Amino acid sequence: MEVVGGEVDYTFVIQKSLVLLLCVVLSWKMIVYMCNLLKIEKEPIRVLVTGAAGNIGYAIAPMIARGMMLGQDQPMILHLLDIEPASKSLEAVKMELQDSAFPLLHGVFATTNIDEACKGVNIAIMIGGFARKEGMERRDVMSKNAVIFKAQASALERYASDDCKVLVVANPANTNALILKEFAPSIPEENITCLTRLDHNRAQARLAEKLSVPVSSVKNVIVWGNHSSTQYPDSNHATVSTKTGDQPVNELLVADQKWLKNEFITEVQQRGAEILRARRQSSALSAASAACDHIHDWFLGTPKGNWVSMGVCSDGSYGIPPGLVYSFPVICEKGSWKIVQGLNIDEFSREKMDDSARELAEEKALAYSCLNV
Repeated sequence: MEVVGGEVDYTFVIQKSLVLLLCVVLSWKMIVYMCNLLKIEKEPIRVLVTGAAGNIGYAIAPMIARGMMLGQDQPMILHLLDIEPASKSLEAVKMELQDSAFPLLHGVFATTNIDEACKGVNIAIMIGGFARKEGMERRDVMSKNAVIFKAQASALERYASDDCKVLVVANPANTNALILKEFAPSIPEENITCLTRLDHNRAQARLAEKLSVPVSSVKNVIVWGNHSSTQYPDSNHATVSTKTGDQPVNELLVADQKWLKNEFITEVQQRGAEILRARRQSSALSAASAACDHIHDWFLGTPKGNWVSMGVCSDGSYGIPPGLVYSFPVICEKGSWKIVQGLNIDEFSREKMDDSARELAEEKALAYSCLNV
């Protein structure tokens, strides 16, 4: 330290400090620069989208390519599959994706051949299926989808990557996922899931609207069971973020318990039908967004303290028969999901959950009879 006439030369001290600070800043910038030079881009992930020429496929493809599903640093190659009559529309989807010049999109492969579509895929989003038409019996629809998903399962079994993660969107989603699990035995059963995130998002949004809060303030709603009219949107464990901390939804809506047990449940269950009546087409945009949410959280993890609803293979939790693909509350971390345990289930909830489990058991028996399993 410079001392002049017995006193500290503060000008000198300040100058030395500034020089030292400048050296630190320059050193840090040099480290960042060298790291960027050495940075290795992630390997592209191969993502299969079946039914890619349809409304949901058309909506989800740009969402994936823009990084909404896998993150802003993860490149991907899209495998697009549809049936032969939709081949021209499928090719148009491919052209539009190419013309959009998405930086993360490293390739687009469009085909009507299921075996070619499944080669090397890491993630499979199964949107294509046979939609129920007016006058059709339930068994007829189940029979057609059972055949479709048996064939798709066999192709995934032979050609997909060993760690392939599967999301079934096509209805009946839970039972279609069950068929995939049956006929693709080498894919771990925990890697086969179905979409109930759309119902979860609907329930979350409906509660936010009722409470006049941002939808991001509501967390830990649950959708139990089947993606059907027996699903049970459960608000008992949901909370709302406030300035004083998280507060239970049921306490904030203590005067609206009748609404929570009636209109709220019905509105979530029937939301898809309501959109169909209003738009004369199914809810493709919200389904695509929910599918992205499902894979995003499964792949990258759920925020701490939050859970989401996923249709997964039951392990017997909450008294649900093992083997059914049933929607549970889950937390995700490092590419794996885990059912949230220890939640209190009241009598009302128990009845609703069991009703949906019974319907899924009936669907399973019907699907297996169609396939002579």
